[in-house]
Amino acid sequence: MDATHDFLSPQDRKAIDEMVCGFLPQAPLWLAVDEHDYPLAFMLIDDGHMQALFVDPARRGTGVGAALVRYGLGLHPRMTTDVNEQNGQAVGFYERMGFHRTGRSPVDDQGRPYPLIHLAYSPASSSG
Repeated sequence: MDATHDFLSPQDRKAIDEMVCGFLPQAPLWLAVDEHDYPLAFMLIDDGHMQALFVDPARRGTGVGAALVRYGLGLHPRMTTDVNEQNGQAVGFYERMGFHRTGRSPVDDQGRPYPLIHLAYSPASSSG
């Protein structure tokens, strides 16, 4: 998370860490591992909405994130997600994967001052 969310304040980072630790045990989680079962990335999808996709910084750009998203799209062909507006790299990644912008919120889901870009998958616009 540090590699892509450096815009978070220390207090918000701590609050988000606590929130994630609280819901992670019961969250629908997909994990990508290497040949030694070392975790490379994980994805959370709840009712067709991707809540999170995180890739080990050492494995970014290798296609593991795209592979997880394609797997998720196989399960949820009209998947949606939200991305922090400050995370331009992630917005570009999802747009290259075929997601399109459906809206914007001035704050995140907890009311913090981190605008969200709302995205939905559109098969016709997929190039990745």
